[in-house]
Amino acid sequence: MSNRNEILIIDDEPQMRKLLEITLSSNGYSVKQAADAKEGLIHAANHPPSLILLDLGLPDEDGQSVLQKLREWYTSPVLIVSVQNSEESIIRALDNGANDYLVKPFRTGELLARIRSALRDQTGFENSPTMQFGNLQIDFSMRQLRKNGELVKLTVTEYGLISVFARNEGKVLTHQYLLREVWGPGYLNQTQYLRVYIAQLRKKIETDPNRPVYIVTESGIGYRFLAPE
Repeated sequence: MSNRNEILIIDDEPQMRKLLEITLSSNGYSVKQAADAKEGLIHAANHPPSLILLDLGLPDEDGQSVLQKLREWYTSPVLIVSVQNSEESIIRALDNGANDYLVKPFRTGELLARIRSALRDQTGFENSPTMQFGNLQIDFSMRQLRKNGELVKLTVTEYGLISVFARNEGKVLTHQYLLREVWGPGYLNQTQYLRVYIAQLRKKIETDPNRPVYIVTESGIGYRFLAPE
C-alpha cells in the first residue's frame, strides 16, 4: 500500500520515533524524523510534509511555541502526540492551531484513523457543495440538511453549528472555537448557549440523542463530529 503522503515526526524520544516510523511506513506513508524543535522547523520549511506529528516536550523549545511558529506559514495538518494530558494543554494546543491531540500512550489504530481524517480534509473534500455523513447529507449551496433523504428543519444557528462541524469532521473543536465561529467573539464565555444548541441538534440528527454517534463530547474541551465508516 502506498499513498505518497509524507509525515514528519518531531519527537525527542528515539523509541517513539522508531515505533511511529514502523507503524506509518507499514501503512504506506513516507516518514521523516526530527529529534528537536530546531531540526523539525528546518525540515518542515525546506521540505513541507503532508502532515506533522509534534511532541510538546522537546528539549530545546516548548512544543506549543513550535506549533505557533509552524502556524505562521504551514497550513497542512499538525497532530500533537504528547504525555501532557491536562485539559489546559489540550485546549491551548487546539487553539494554537493543532488539528488533533493524542495522549501517549495511544493505540496505533486510533493514530492512523486521526491521520486519515486530517489528510482527508486537505483533499478539498470539505469544499464540496454537498457532503454525506452516514445517513446525513448537507447541501451547503442550499443551506439544508437531510436525514435519510428527509429535510431536517434547522434554525440559522443550528445550521451554522452543523456546517462548522461538517467542515471539520474528525477534529476536536474547543468550546471557544465553536462559540467564536457560530456566535462571534463576544460570546466566548457563553458555553451554556453551546450546550443548549448541541442538545437541540442531537435530537434532530442522532438516532439516540443520549448516545450520540455524530456529535461526540470531548470532556472539558469541546466536541468532535464523526462520520460513520
